[in-house]
Amino acid sequence: MKAEVRWKGRLSFTGSADSGFEIPLGSNPEVGGDDDGFRPMELMAISLAGCTAMDVISILTKKRQQISDYRVKVIAERSDQHPKVFTSATIEYHVAGKDITESALTRAMELSADAYCPAQAMLGKVLPLELTYFIYEGGKLENANLVRQGRLR
Repeated sequence: MKAEVRWKGRLSFTGSADSGFEIPLGSNPEVGGDDDGFRPMELMAISLAGCTAMDVISILTKKRQQISDYRVKVIAERSDQHPKVFTSATIEYHVAGKDITESALTRAMELSADAYCPAQAMLGKVLPLELTYFIYEGGKLENANLVRQGRLR
């Protein structure tokens, strides 16, 4: 895999990789940026969320779970001191649908964590990752009823 960032001026960049897609990177005005793109650490959190989200939804689909809405959130804590690395993170899996089974979701989360998601495997070596889940009955998450929640790790 190859990735690059191209400087646009000040603290603005365009990132790209083998896929050919581009993404803007920027910084806060208080440090000389123009507030015109993702912060690099935001992309690390998005990478973690996206990697495990793809694994889990793929597994749940194969398990014939009836998913109507799905979201994965990463809440990362950062050091106050430079280089302001992540010190811990919680991954929240929010799944809505009809008759979602807790065992199917937790098994999908385990498989992602232990076998499939390279972002989770890599970051898990340097910081604690907590995995939590929320199961909702109904259509969209905003209107569904929370029926079960728990913690895998």
